[in-house]
Amino acid sequence: MSRFKNWKKPVIKEGKLTKYNWAVQNVKNLKLGNNTDIGAFTYINAKHGIVIEDEVQIGSHCSIYSVSTIDNKKGKVTLKKNCKIGSHSVIMPKVTIGKNSVIGAFSFVNKDIPDNVVACGVPVNVAKKLKK
Repeated sequence: MSRFKNWKKPVIKEGKLTKYNWAVQNVKNLKLGNNTDIGAFTYINAKHGIVIEDEVQIGSHCSIYSVSTIDNKKGKVTLKKNCKIGSHSVIMPKVTIGKNSVIGAFSFVNKDIPDNVVACGVPVNVAKKLKK
């Protein structure tokens, strides 16, 4: 992947914007894989754990929550290898997004998404399977 030829893990400080203009709360509970691409103004709350595996792409203005104060839901979020999250999407606690799956822009992800699918909507639903 030539776009990641010179990729280095970003410096992430508690509640502060990275040089790419995204922020994390509870940094100690974030596991960030290699060759990730996180868009500007994305917010990550890793209080109960967030795992972002290798080659994951997250669009700008996304929100990823391992805790929700509205319904008191909490739990680890996992974004599996090579999944892609469209801009302005929201991922709620206790969600796993499968390997190679694509989440359409402006989606509300409140349930697990299997490997190799396209999913979108409010709330999210699987739209189609991807060919391998």
